[in-house]
Amino acid sequence: MTIMAGRTAALMDLTRPHAHSLSPRGLTIAGWAGFLLAGGIFMAVAWNVAAHRPIVVLDSTIASWFHGHLSDFWTHLMLVVSAANGIGASALWSIIFAAWLARIREWYWVLTLALGTLGGVIVNVMLKTAYERARPHFEDPIVTLGTYSFPSGHTAAATILYGTLAAFLVTRYRNPRLRISIVLAAVAMVVLVAVSRMYLGAHYFSDVVAAAASSTVWLVLCLSGVHALVRHRMDAR
Repeated sequence: MTIMAGRTAALMDLTRPHAHSLSPRGLTIAGWAGFLLAGGIFMAVAWNVAAHRPIVVLDSTIASWFHGHLSDFWTHLMLVVSAANGIGASALWSIIFAAWLARIREWYWVLTLALGTLGGVIVNVMLKTAYERARPHFEDPIVTLGTYSFPSGHTAAATILYGTLAAFLVTRYRNPRLRISIVLAAVAMVVLVAVSRMYLGAHYFSDVVAAAASSTVWLVLCLSGVHALVRHRMDAR
């Protein structure tokens, strides 16, 4: 009974409107740190890919290793993970998430999710068009796609979706261990999606790293922009 009561209280806490549990200064520091780190990683990876630096050799080595260690079990599992986190599936999860946020009247989070999702797709398409990198090629491919490889759309969409969900949940709890667990779970999901795309031969290692980094930059901008809007409206009252 005690456990059930605790879970019920936690769910009610999620649906009850309240102020963020993180200070404005904490949000600013975390946001800028994430922005600079992710931006630096993307620029480094993108430059190395464009200049055909040693990372291209690393990409081919990792891609060949995955393709040489295929098994029926892992192939089926990675296909499921990839399908459940594709562009269409991520859009569906985002709509469900947005509907739930709207139900509990978290309109600013709905705005954040909408900006992150739609803008993230645009950013990813622009980057793919700018770099025009061909996908990995194998004589017996698991999946065959005609679009460009850099950066990974699946990984980008997962970063936006799970990143927004994690950010929302982190602002709802004050327990440091719970916050860390939420962030680690989100990171694990993004890594799983990224590995599925490499395993299936749809993307190189640098594709998924660049996707996670570029989407993190965009997500931080969305979170910061909406947070600034919230602060401005609160100060204007």
